[in-house]
Amino acid sequence: MYQQYTRAHIMIEFIQGKIEDLTPTQAVLLTAGGVGYGLNISVNTFTAIQSRQEARLYVYEAIREDAHILYGFADKVERELFTLLISVPGIGGASARMILSSFTPDELQAIISSGNDALLKKVKGIGAKTAQRIIVDLKDKAVLAKSDASVPGLMPDIMTGQVADEATSAMTALGFPAAASQKVVAAILGEQPGISVQEVIRLALKRI
Repeated sequence: MYQQYTRAHIMIEFIQGKIEDLTPTQAVLLTAGGVGYGLNISVNTFTAIQSRQEARLYVYEAIREDAHILYGFADKVERELFTLLISVPGIGGASARMILSSFTPDELQAIISSGNDALLKKVKGIGAKTAQRIIVDLKDKAVLAKSDASVPGLMPDIMTGQVADEATSAMTALGFPAAASQKVVAAILGEQPGISVQEVIRLALKRI
């Protein structure tokens, strides 16, 4: 059953600190007060902060009866898109993060603005009706602003084994079977051996 996410007001605007641990799906930030916060992130945010020692992540708190989950975003545009996505019936935090890992914020805004539900249907867990509902509900609300999450000049990771391991781990963390994830990641790296982890994940999300 769909769990309702609520955000009456922002309780935590952002968390800034040293990056203690980072994967394509989660970041752990150690703050000056000695508290380490674990935040769920998208591939876009991972791409933006992977070369840094410290980061500021804008926060969305998903508070439910059975859980208190923090989502972190490299900029406010991606957070706003996340908030819009979870306002659509049938879209929870996991699905919204999956969508934001499949497309950059700019790509997603273009998809919504152009009404291209066919691309949304390629995302795991997004059926035809849900894709159409996203378009209908958000077409007039999409944030028409450029995201600053992308970081030009990042060097691609040429350590293919490490890339494969990190990409496969990210895919399984997003809910895909390990065997299927390994297969599609291996196929992508066989075709494009020099690409980065985030590019492997984006391509895998479109193929699996």
